[in-house]
Amino acid sequence: MIKEIRIALNISQEDLARELHISYATVNRWENSKATPSRMAKRALTDYCKQHKLLQHILDKYIDTGN
Repeated sequence: MIKEIRIALNISQEDLARELHISYATVNRWENSKATPSRMAKRALTDYCKQHKLLQHILDKYIDTGN
């Protein structure tokens, strides 16, 4: 789901990491299912997406599935 969000925002893993103040490796692990975002990271990602007017149905799917 992270990749879907990132693609919808048209940004790279590095760009997303920079915006969320996390490492590129963390975003990469999320996308490759090696790790899952913490509750705090999910909130930061959700807030970032809302600021950039990402479609709500994508955010709802992300939050509901916990991915």
